[in-house]
Amino acid sequence: MKWTLRKKILIGYGIALILMVVIITWSLANLLRLGEASDAVLTENYKSILAAENMIDALGRQDSAMLFLMLGSAEEGLTQFRENENLFLQWLGRAKDNVTIEGEEKIIESIERGYSAYLVDFSNLGPQIQARSSEGPVFYRETALPAFKLVRNECIHLRQINEETMFRASNRAARIAQRAAWSVPAIGIAAVALGLAFSLLLSHRLVRPLRQLTDATRKRADGDYNVRVPAHSSDELGDLSFDFNMMAERLKEYKELDLQQILAEKHKSEAIIRSIDDGIVVCGADDLQITEINPTAAAAFSIPPQEARGRHILEVIKNERLFACVKRGAESGEPPLEEDQCVVDVPRNGAHRYYQFSITPVRSAGELGASIVLLLRDVTRLKELDRLKSEFVMAASHELRTPLTGIGMSVELLGESAASKLNEKEQQLLAAAREEILRLKALVNDLLDVSKIEAGKMPMDFERVSVGAALEKAAAVLASQAQQKGIELSATVQARLPDVRADINKITWVLTNLLSNALRYTGPGGFIRLRAERVGLQVHISVADNGEGIPYEYQSRIFDKFIQIKGQKAVGGSGLGLSICKEIVRAHGGTIWVDSAPGQGSTFTFTLPVVE
Repeated sequence: MKWTLRKKILIGYGIALILMVVIITWSLANLLRLGEASDAVLTENYKSILAAENMIDALGRQDSAMLFLMLGSAEEGLTQFRENENLFLQWLGRAKDNVTIEGEEKIIESIERGYSAYLVDFSNLGPQIQARSSEGPVFYRETALPAFKLVRNECIHLRQINEETMFRASNRAARIAQRAAWSVPAIGIAAVALGLAFSLLLSHRLVRPLRQLTDATRKRADGDYNVRVPAHSSDELGDLSFDFNMMAERLKEYKELDLQQILAEKHKSEAIIRSIDDGIVVCGADDLQITEINPTAAAAFSIPPQEARGRHILEVIKNERLFACVKRGAESGEPPLEEDQCVVDVPRNGAHRYYQFSITPVRSAGELGASIVLLLRDVTRLKELDRLKSEFVMAASHELRTPLTGIGMSVELLGESAASKLNEKEQQLLAAAREEILRLKALVNDLLDVSKIEAGKMPMDFERVSVGAALEKAAAVLASQAQQKGIELSATVQARLPDVRADINKITWVLTNLLSNALRYTGPGGFIRLRAERVGLQVHISVADNGEGIPYEYQSRIFDKFIQIKGQKAVGGSGLGLSICKEIVRAHGGTIWVDSAPGQGSTFTFTLPVVE
């Protein structure tokens, strides 16, 4: 028969139940025995003692009745004698019905015979008393009184033997109670000890296989595929041990089977990493020690690949900014910077090489993994082309400024001197020329600003600035235009908002540009709301409107240069305003972004560092 866990547990509970039944049965047996002894004392001996006492009492009053007769109270003495005769016979009958002791029956028979003789003596005494014979007292003293004493002594004897029997019964009940007082706890303690011993044995039998399974599972998790669990029983735990051993055997086979494939994949991955033109550095997320580096990355940092492996990443890259980004990515599990900010300057052979980098934490099962992947892309040529482009734009803008100024002055002079000679159509053409000249001047100025910011040549006058004052200044510039279009313009500043470190003129220009765009794309009856609040160590400044919104496909490129949304009914911008805003905010150490949904308005938000 197979001993399952269910049977073992039921047997354990069954033994505990049997022990409880034994204790209860023994207790009840002692209680019953004690009750029987008490009943014997009360129902058997007590009745006989009571009968003896009442017979002695009745007999004494009959003796008194004889004395009444001899003293001349015949009627009173006779009545008293007969009444007590009936009482004596009643109690004698009860005593005869309650014979429970050996020898008691003989005593009752002796009482009955003696009493009969006593009654005869009383009958003989009556005529002598009525005849007033002098023999009456002599007869009483020599015949009736000895008969009275004989019956009385037998009644006393009856009482004594019942009292002795009652005393013995009481002692027996006391012994039973005393025996129960120590036997019930003794049996209870023995039952508890036996139950505890059995419980410990059963728990050991149940827990031992589980501990073996736990130890084996821990060893298996540590990589020991040879661990086995002995199956000592035929219950479910034995089946589990058998299945665990089968699983361990199959895992061992799979491990041996997959080892070659894993090695092959590892060699393949190493070959792919070596053949990639971009630099790749792989390091541990905890200790930041390099585990893999390809020749391109090793060449970028002027170190052989075999020397780089196993060393701390800072010893190899020797760039504090890049190391800070790698460390922040390892701690947060997210790319630390935006893509256009991930460019680092690496000196190499007396020259400067520029690399665009990306940091990817490797995740596993929803948690941070054990590796950080650093990808380096050489953008030196692109950086050089961007520099040349910026210099060309700056030079072209400077060159265009002078002729544009001359053309503008010429158009103004022409308009002042020949205004009366021009017809309406010619005046319209002249006004259009003025507008185009102004637009070209604004475009040239924007190009110069972008070039200066990108080249780091635009001066920044940083000071402690009140955000509320900056918002009020920007709102005041465009308040009249908003009122003319019927647009509600409001500003909300968080209470006790700290100051920021900023160039007040540049930040006002950013706010004015964002407000101008909001006015351009918000219809009459709409609203524009400026808001400033503290978030951590930064102040978030936002410009929200309920205008047309920005299509989703443009939101990721809205801060690029020369980006204009097709299909928008409002026109007139150069496509450089938001790009300049982005560069100014970045120069302040902040970021800017947009939240928008087509047809539901837009919210532009940028951050500035707090000055404590």
